[in-house]
Amino acid sequence: MNTVGAGVSRHGLDHHGLVNLRNVYWNQGVSALYAETLRRGEGRLSEGGALVVQTGKHTGRSPKDKFICREASSQESIWWGDVNMAMDEAGFERLHRKVAAYLQGRDVFVQDVYAGADPDYRLAVRVVSESAWHSLFARNMFLQPGGAELANFQPGFTVLHAPFCHADPEVDGTNSESFIVISFARRLVLIGGTVYAGEIKKSIFSVLNYLLPERDVLPMHCSANIGAEGDTAIFFGLSGTGKTTLSADGSRSLIGDDEHGWSPRGVFNFEGGCYAKVIRLDRASEPEIYATTERFGTVLENVVMDPETGLLDLDDNRHTENTRASYPLDFIPNVTASGEGGHPKTIVMLTADAFGVLPPIASLTPEQAMYHFLSGYTARVAGTEKGMGNEPSATFSTCFGAPFMPRHPAVYAKMLGDKMAATGARCWLVNTGWTGGAYGVGSRMKIAHTRAMVRAALDGRLSETVMARHPQFGLAMPESCPDVPAEVLNPRNTWPDKRAYDLTVRDLTQRFEANFRQFEPYVGESVREAGIRAAA
Repeated sequence: MNTVGAGVSRHGLDHHGLVNLRNVYWNQGVSALYAETLRRGEGRLSEGGALVVQTGKHTGRSPKDKFICREASSQESIWWGDVNMAMDEAGFERLHRKVAAYLQGRDVFVQDVYAGADPDYRLAVRVVSESAWHSLFARNMFLQPGGAELANFQPGFTVLHAPFCHADPEVDGTNSESFIVISFARRLVLIGGTVYAGEIKKSIFSVLNYLLPERDVLPMHCSANIGAEGDTAIFFGLSGTGKTTLSADGSRSLIGDDEHGWSPRGVFNFEGGCYAKVIRLDRASEPEIYATTERFGTVLENVVMDPETGLLDLDDNRHTENTRASYPLDFIPNVTASGEGGHPKTIVMLTADAFGVLPPIASLTPEQAMYHFLSGYTARVAGTEKGMGNEPSATFSTCFGAPFMPRHPAVYAKMLGDKMAATGARCWLVNTGWTGGAYGVGSRMKIAHTRAMVRAALDGRLSETVMARHPQFGLAMPESCPDVPAEVLNPRNTWPDKRAYDLTVRDLTQRFEANFRQFEPYVGESVREAGIRAAA
């Protein structure tokens, strides 16, 4: 085995069952990983300097291929079911041996990193991959230890990433040739059969979602930023709701764009980078994110590039709608160097309502905040996913991140309610979806209007305006907002066909009510009363 690199830990790979490797590349920097990626034909260089890679048939996460090892230390705390599927210990050991055997005689790349900007709560993570560009992805997405720390680095969790090692469902007990398996007892994640890099970061997010609640830290699928007065804001939202876009505000400092913890002393970023969707990214409306696509050090997944000129076409979705850019956090101007902020003053819950009936912004009581946190509503639109019909599809992803929540959602919701009560944080529901009609009839909410509403919420102006109550959703809608036409603020006013609006509202309220029945036994009466009920 040949060791390459200066940042070699004394805690060797034999601790993870890896032996008889060929070359082990330890903690290489950006230039070296670029060179290895290009030499191995894993990616291509764009005209602007970004590294362009393809992930093949897996252009997104594989939720049906994710498992948690059922073992004594954690089995009573896991929310078992379709989200957290169980694999027995024998199956995990079998897959571990398969991955270790597969990597024998191959080159591997090691990144020793941290997950968590707050030193008191961070997790030491080791990512071992057979791919150079995935090692660069891990370097981008997590936090770098100081050079002196690497020699004695001892991981608290390790990811063995073998994207071209495939499972045999008949032998390995998986659902396909792909697998993402977490063992909390072994402090080990196994990933194989998928090239999509997001599995690396989301597996560690899932780990933190399990570990941190026991330390009074609420793990959150959210972005966060901080104003000039030190006022922190967090933005919950599923993919495509504007979480990254709205937090990258030139007037505020970015803490992070996707994963954070809320500790007894404030908010901290789990990551050292951003993983932004870039399909149809517009230079004018999102200049900070657009600029990263033209920088050395950015990894672009499944973005179309002219092979002759190296020019990118961010509008082309021939590979996927889920094109992505991975880049270090400091590529964004006005970033908070510490990755930390105080307790949130404002909480924003984002939804892209393709039915077009939710208000563009509404104030939530603490009980409503817990209700909407547990509901985690957004809507997918026709044409963005295989097999979808012509109508919008409602999606309820509890805690705005169900695939990454090993514990029961009520655990996280109670923590949110307790922290809101302790800090007095104000919560707003923001619809970045459609107005004037459902998808296909109405139009997408103007980002300029959404930004104006969010800024008014953050600086307190919106709290002072007169509110109207939505009769079906029970939401408090502001009647005026600076830089936003008044007729936009009440969604019914934007629909030419009022009867169609009322029927669509009734349909969505029924969906909310049906979805929340699963959580009613786990919440108090005040939260149940704050819920959305369909009219009789």
